Amino acid sequence: MSDPTPLDLQAILDDIYRDLTPRLGEGKVADYIPQLARVNPRRFGMAVVTVDGAVHMVGDAEVPFSIQSISKVFTLTLALGKHGENIWKRVGREPSGSAFNSIVQLEHEHGIPRNPFINAGAIAITDLVLAGHTPKEAIGEIVRFMRYLADEDDILIDNEVARSEAATGYRNFALANFMRSFGKLDHPVEHVLGVYFHQCALAMSCRQLAKAGLFLAASGKVPLSGHSVVSRQRARRINALMLTCGHYDGSGEFAYKVGLPGKSGVGGGILVAAPGKASVAVWSPGLNHNGNSLLGSLALEMLANRTGWSVFGA
Repeated sequence: MSDPTPLDLQAILDDIYRDLTPRLGEGKVADYIPQLARVNPRRFGMAVVTVDGAVHMVGDAEVPFSIQSISKVFTLTLALGKHGENIWKRVGREPSGSAFNSIVQLEHEHGIPRNPFINAGAIAITDLVLAGHTPKEAIGEIVRFMRYLADEDDILIDNEVARSEAATGYRNFALANFMRSFGKLDHPVEHVLGVYFHQCALAMSCRQLAKAGLFLAASGKVPLSGHSVVSRQRARRINALMLTCGHYDGSGEFAYKVGLPGKSGVGGGILVAAPGKASVAVWSPGLNHNGNSLLGSLALEMLANRTGWSVFGA
Protein backbone atom coordinates (compact mmCIF):
# COMPACT_ATOMS: atom_id res chain seq x y z
CA MET A 1 0.00 0.00 0.00
CA SER A 2 1.43 3.41 -0.91
CA ASP A 3 1.90 6.17 1.62
CA PRO A 4 -1.06 8.56 1.81
CA THR A 5 1.33 11.50 1.46
CA PRO A 6 4.39 10.52 -0.63
CA LEU A 7 7.71 11.78 0.71
CA ASP A 8 9.76 14.23 -1.33
CA LEU A 9 12.96 12.28 -0.82
CA GLN A 10 15.06 14.54 -3.03
CA ALA A 11 14.04 17.59 -0.99
CA ILE A 12 14.85 15.72 2.23
CA LEU A 13 18.32 14.77 0.92
CA ASP A 14 18.95 18.33 -0.28
CA ASP A 15 18.02 19.66 3.18
CA ILE A 16 20.31 17.15 4.95
CA TYR A 17 23.20 18.05 2.65
CA ARG A 18 22.65 21.76 3.20
CA ASP A 19 22.48 21.32 6.98
CA LEU A 20 25.66 19.23 7.10
CA THR A 21 27.77 21.24 4.62
CA PRO A 22 29.24 23.51 7.35
CA ARG A 23 30.50 20.38 9.14
CA LEU A 24 32.20 18.66 6.18
CA GLY A 25 35.61 17.34 7.20
CA GLU A 26 34.67 16.48 10.78
CA GLY A 27 35.85 13.15 12.18
CA LYS A 28 39.11 11.29 11.59
CA VAL A 29 39.89 9.29 8.45
CA ALA A 30 41.14 5.70 8.89
CA ASP A 31 44.81 6.65 8.72
CA TYR A 32 46.05 3.19 9.82
CA ILE A 33 45.34 2.04 6.23
CA PRO A 34 47.71 4.20 4.15
CA GLN A 35 45.49 4.42 1.06
CA LEU A 36 42.47 5.49 3.14
CA ALA A 37 44.55 8.15 4.87
CA ARG A 38 44.82 9.91 1.48
CA VAL A 39 41.04 10.32 1.01
CA ASN A 40 39.68 13.89 1.09
CA PRO A 41 37.81 14.12 4.44
CA ARG A 42 35.39 16.72 3.04
CA ARG A 43 33.75 14.24 0.68
CA PHE A 44 30.07 13.53 1.32
CA GLY A 45 27.60 11.56 -0.76
CA MET A 46 24.20 10.01 -0.13
CA ALA A 47 21.86 7.91 -2.26
CA VAL A 48 18.38 6.52 -1.62
CA VAL A 49 16.98 3.81 -3.91
CA THR A 50 13.33 3.01 -3.23
CA VAL A 51 11.80 -0.43 -3.72
CA ASP A 52 10.05 0.84 -6.86
CA GLY A 53 13.45 1.68 -8.36
CA ALA A 54 13.50 5.48 -7.97
CA VAL A 55 16.98 6.90 -7.27
CA HIS A 56 17.62 10.08 -5.27
CA MET A 57 21.15 11.41 -4.77
CA VAL A 58 23.07 14.29 -3.28
CA GLY A 59 26.72 15.35 -3.10
CA ASP A 60 29.42 12.85 -4.11
CA ALA A 61 26.98 9.96 -4.58
CA GLU A 62 28.58 8.90 -7.86
CA VAL A 63 32.18 8.85 -6.55
CA PRO A 64 33.52 5.34 -5.84
CA PHE A 65 34.96 4.74 -2.37
CA SER A 66 36.35 1.77 -0.46
CA ILE A 67 33.36 -0.04 1.05
CA GLN A 68 35.53 -1.95 3.57
CA SER A 69 33.41 -3.76 6.19
CA ILE A 70 30.14 -3.12 4.35
CA SER A 71 31.32 -6.01 2.15
CA LYS A 72 30.73 -8.31 5.15
CA VAL A 73 26.96 -8.13 4.56
CA PHE A 74 27.40 -9.53 1.06
CA THR A 75 29.92 -12.26 1.94
CA LEU A 76 27.57 -13.30 4.77
CA THR A 77 24.80 -13.57 2.17
CA LEU A 78 27.04 -15.71 -0.07
CA ALA A 79 28.12 -17.95 2.85
CA LEU A 80 24.49 -18.50 3.88
CA GLY A 81 23.70 -19.46 0.29
CA LYS A 82 26.52 -22.01 0.26
CA HIS A 83 26.30 -23.47 3.75
CA GLY A 84 22.91 -22.44 5.15
CA GLU A 85 22.43 -22.32 8.91
CA ASN A 86 25.57 -24.43 9.42
CA ILE A 87 27.60 -21.23 9.40
CA TRP A 88 26.41 -20.53 12.95
CA LYS A 89 28.62 -23.37 14.18
CA ARG A 90 31.57 -21.16 13.24
CA VAL A 91 30.41 -17.69 14.25
CA GLY A 92 27.95 -16.28 16.79
CA ARG A 93 25.06 -13.85 16.44
CA GLU A 94 25.55 -11.60 19.47
CA PRO A 95 26.75 -7.98 19.67
CA SER A 96 30.40 -7.84 20.66
CA GLY A 97 30.58 -4.82 22.96
CA SER A 98 34.28 -4.77 22.09
CA ALA A 99 36.40 -3.17 19.40
CA PHE A 100 35.95 -4.66 15.92
CA ASN A 101 39.46 -6.13 15.98
CA SER A 102 39.56 -7.40 19.57
CA ILE A 103 41.83 -10.39 20.20
CA VAL A 104 40.99 -10.69 23.91
CA GLN A 105 37.35 -11.61 23.24
CA LEU A 106 38.34 -14.17 20.61
CA GLU A 107 40.67 -15.95 23.06
CA HIS A 108 38.04 -15.94 25.79
CA GLU A 109 35.52 -17.55 23.42
CA HIS A 110 37.90 -20.23 22.09
CA GLY A 111 38.26 -18.92 18.56
CA ILE A 112 34.54 -18.56 17.79
CA PRO A 113 33.90 -14.90 16.85
CA ARG A 114 30.96 -13.17 18.48
CA ASN A 115 29.26 -12.18 15.20
CA PRO A 116 29.94 -12.09 11.43
CA PHE A 117 30.56 -8.34 11.28
CA ILE A 118 33.54 -7.95 13.60
CA ASN A 119 36.83 -8.65 11.81
CA ALA A 120 37.33 -12.16 13.23
CA GLY A 121 33.76 -13.12 12.32
CA ALA A 122 34.11 -11.76 8.80
CA ILE A 123 37.37 -13.69 8.36
CA ALA A 124 35.55 -16.88 9.43
CA ILE A 125 32.80 -16.11 6.90
CA THR A 126 35.38 -15.50 4.16
CA ASP A 127 36.87 -18.92 4.98
CA LEU A 128 33.43 -20.43 4.29
CA VAL A 129 33.05 -18.50 1.02
CA LEU A 130 36.46 -19.86 -0.02
CA ALA A 131 35.25 -23.49 0.25
CA GLY A 132 35.83 -25.29 -3.05
CA HIS A 133 37.54 -22.26 -4.62
CA THR A 134 40.99 -20.89 -5.15
CA PRO A 135 41.38 -17.38 -3.66
CA LYS A 136 41.20 -15.88 -7.16
CA GLU A 137 37.94 -17.73 -7.88
CA ALA A 138 36.41 -16.63 -4.56
CA ILE A 139 37.33 -12.99 -5.23
CA GLY A 140 35.78 -13.31 -8.70
CA GLU A 141 32.58 -14.73 -7.21
CA ILE A 142 32.28 -11.80 -4.78
CA VAL A 143 32.83 -9.23 -7.56
CA ARG A 144 30.28 -10.95 -9.84
CA PHE A 145 27.75 -11.00 -6.99
CA MET A 146 28.16 -7.27 -6.39
CA ARG A 147 27.87 -6.51 -10.10
CA TYR A 148 24.71 -8.62 -10.31
CA LEU A 149 23.09 -6.91 -7.31
CA ALA A 150 23.97 -3.40 -8.49
CA ASP A 151 23.22 -4.29 -12.13
CA GLU A 152 26.50 -2.67 -13.20
CA ASP A 153 29.56 -4.31 -14.72
CA ASP A 154 32.15 -1.67 -13.86
CA ILE A 155 32.41 -2.42 -10.12
CA LEU A 156 36.05 -3.19 -9.35
CA ILE A 157 38.44 -3.92 -6.52
CA ASP A 158 40.90 -1.13 -5.75
CA ASN A 159 44.13 -3.13 -5.81
CA GLU A 160 46.09 -0.28 -4.22
CA VAL A 161 43.81 -0.43 -1.17
CA ALA A 162 44.02 -4.25 -1.07
CA ARG A 163 47.84 -4.09 -1.12
CA SER A 164 47.80 -1.35 1.50
CA GLU A 165 45.66 -3.49 3.80
CA ALA A 166 47.75 -6.60 3.27
CA ALA A 167 50.92 -4.66 4.10
CA THR A 168 49.55 -3.27 7.36
CA GLY A 169 46.96 -5.86 8.47
CA TYR A 170 49.00 -7.33 11.31
CA ARG A 171 46.09 -7.58 13.70
CA ASN A 172 43.96 -9.36 11.11
CA PHE A 173 46.80 -11.85 10.60
CA ALA A 174 46.87 -12.32 14.37
CA LEU A 175 43.10 -12.92 14.52
CA ALA A 176 43.23 -15.41 11.63
CA ASN A 177 46.19 -17.31 13.06
CA PHE A 178 44.44 -17.41 16.41
CA MET A 179 41.32 -18.97 14.85
CA ARG A 180 43.48 -21.38 12.87
CA SER A 181 45.14 -22.47 16.14
CA PHE A 182 41.70 -23.35 17.49
CA GLY A 183 40.89 -25.29 14.30
CA LYS A 184 38.26 -22.72 13.25
CA LEU A 185 39.66 -21.96 9.77
CA ASP A 186 39.74 -24.61 7.04
CA HIS A 187 42.07 -22.81 4.64
CA PRO A 188 45.59 -21.36 4.92
CA VAL A 189 45.59 -17.97 6.65
CA GLU A 190 47.27 -16.33 3.64
CA HIS A 191 44.50 -17.52 1.31
CA VAL A 192 41.67 -16.42 3.61
CA LEU A 193 43.15 -13.00 4.24
CA GLY A 194 43.98 -12.55 0.56
CA VAL A 195 40.27 -12.84 -0.19
CA TYR A 196 39.28 -10.77 2.86
CA PHE A 197 41.54 -7.83 1.99
CA HIS A 198 40.27 -7.82 -1.59
CA GLN A 199 36.57 -7.90 -0.63
CA CYS A 200 37.13 -4.95 1.73
CA ALA A 201 38.85 -3.07 -1.13
CA LEU A 202 35.75 -3.12 -3.35
CA ALA A 203 35.19 0.39 -4.70
CA MET A 204 31.57 1.46 -5.15
CA SER A 205 29.60 4.69 -5.25
CA CYS A 206 26.70 5.41 -2.90
CA ARG A 207 24.30 4.85 -5.79
CA GLN A 208 25.80 1.46 -6.66
CA LEU A 209 25.92 0.39 -3.02
CA ALA A 210 22.32 1.40 -2.37
CA LYS A 211 21.23 -0.58 -5.45
CA ALA A 212 23.25 -3.62 -4.30
CA GLY A 213 21.61 -3.55 -0.88
CA LEU A 214 18.07 -3.11 -2.13
CA PHE A 215 17.23 -6.82 -1.75
CA LEU A 216 17.48 -6.35 2.03
CA ALA A 217 14.71 -3.76 1.90
CA ALA A 218 12.59 -5.81 -0.51
CA SER A 219 12.09 -9.14 1.29
CA GLY A 220 15.13 -10.72 -0.35
CA LYS A 221 14.25 -9.88 -3.96
CA VAL A 222 15.70 -7.56 -6.59
CA PRO A 223 12.51 -5.50 -6.98
CA LEU A 224 12.59 -4.56 -10.65
CA SER A 225 13.52 -8.01 -11.97
CA GLY A 226 11.72 -9.99 -9.27
CA HIS A 227 14.76 -12.27 -8.93
CA SER A 228 15.14 -13.78 -5.48
CA VAL A 229 18.53 -13.24 -3.84
CA VAL A 230 17.58 -14.79 -0.49
CA SER A 231 14.32 -15.89 1.13
CA ARG A 232 12.16 -13.36 2.98
CA GLN A 233 13.13 -15.05 6.27
CA ARG A 234 16.86 -14.87 5.50
CA ALA A 235 16.63 -11.20 4.50
CA ARG A 236 14.90 -10.53 7.84
CA ARG A 237 17.67 -12.33 9.72
CA ILE A 238 20.47 -10.49 7.91
CA ASN A 239 18.70 -7.22 8.75
CA ALA A 240 18.44 -8.29 12.40
CA LEU A 241 22.19 -8.87 12.56
CA MET A 242 22.84 -5.51 10.89
CA LEU A 243 20.66 -3.78 13.48
CA THR A 244 22.33 -5.42 16.48
CA CYS A 245 25.91 -5.84 15.26
CA GLY A 246 26.45 -3.64 12.19
CA HIS A 247 28.30 -0.77 13.85
CA TYR A 248 30.78 -2.53 16.12
CA ASP A 249 30.58 -1.28 19.69
CA GLY A 250 28.47 1.66 18.47
CA SER A 251 25.62 -0.60 17.32
CA GLY A 252 23.33 0.20 20.24
CA GLU A 253 23.82 3.94 19.76
CA PHE A 254 23.02 3.65 16.04
CA ALA A 255 19.87 1.59 16.73
CA TYR A 256 18.83 4.15 19.35
CA LYS A 257 19.32 7.18 17.11
CA VAL A 258 18.56 5.81 13.62
CA GLY A 259 16.52 2.67 14.24
CA LEU A 260 17.37 0.97 10.94
CA PRO A 261 19.49 -2.08 10.05
CA GLY A 262 22.85 -0.86 8.82
CA LYS A 263 26.47 -1.76 8.24
CA SER A 264 29.36 0.65 8.41
CA GLY A 265 32.88 0.53 7.03
CA VAL A 266 36.05 2.40 7.99
CA GLY A 267 36.15 3.88 4.49
CA GLY A 268 33.37 6.16 5.78
CA GLY A 269 30.45 4.38 4.14
CA ILE A 270 27.24 3.13 5.74
CA LEU A 271 24.61 0.96 4.05
CA VAL A 272 21.11 0.98 5.56
CA ALA A 273 17.94 -0.93 4.75
CA ALA A 274 14.51 0.54 5.44
CA PRO A 275 12.42 -2.63 5.07
CA GLY A 276 9.63 -2.25 2.53
CA LYS A 277 10.79 1.27 1.71
CA ALA A 278 14.32 1.80 0.42
CA SER A 279 18.03 1.10 0.57
CA VAL A 280 20.29 3.99 1.59
CA ALA A 281 24.05 4.48 1.25
CA VAL A 282 25.98 7.40 2.68
CA TRP A 283 29.69 8.21 2.51
CA SER A 284 31.67 10.66 4.61
CA PRO A 285 35.26 9.57 5.37
CA GLY A 286 35.66 11.19 8.81
CA LEU A 287 35.02 8.57 11.50
CA ASN A 288 33.83 8.82 15.10
CA HIS A 289 35.54 7.09 18.04
CA ASN A 290 33.80 3.79 17.21
CA GLY A 291 35.10 3.73 13.63
CA ASN A 292 31.76 4.70 12.07
CA SER A 293 31.22 7.66 9.75
CA LEU A 294 30.51 10.68 11.95
CA LEU A 295 28.50 12.74 9.47
CA GLY A 296 27.14 9.63 7.77
CA SER A 297 25.58 8.50 11.04
CA LEU A 298 24.17 11.97 11.61
CA ALA A 299 22.76 12.12 8.06
CA LEU A 300 20.98 8.80 8.57
CA GLU A 301 19.55 9.96 11.89
CA MET A 302 18.18 13.05 10.12
CA LEU A 303 16.78 10.90 7.29
CA ALA A 304 15.06 8.49 9.73
CA ASN A 305 13.54 11.40 11.63
CA ARG A 306 12.24 13.11 8.49
CA THR A 307 10.86 9.97 6.82
CA GLY A 308 9.57 8.08 9.87
CA TRP A 309 11.30 4.95 8.52
CA SER A 310 12.67 3.70 11.86
CA VAL A 311 11.71 0.06 12.40
CA PHE A 312 10.56 1.12 15.86
CA GLY A 313 7.90 3.46 14.50
CA ALA A 314 7.81 7.06 13.33
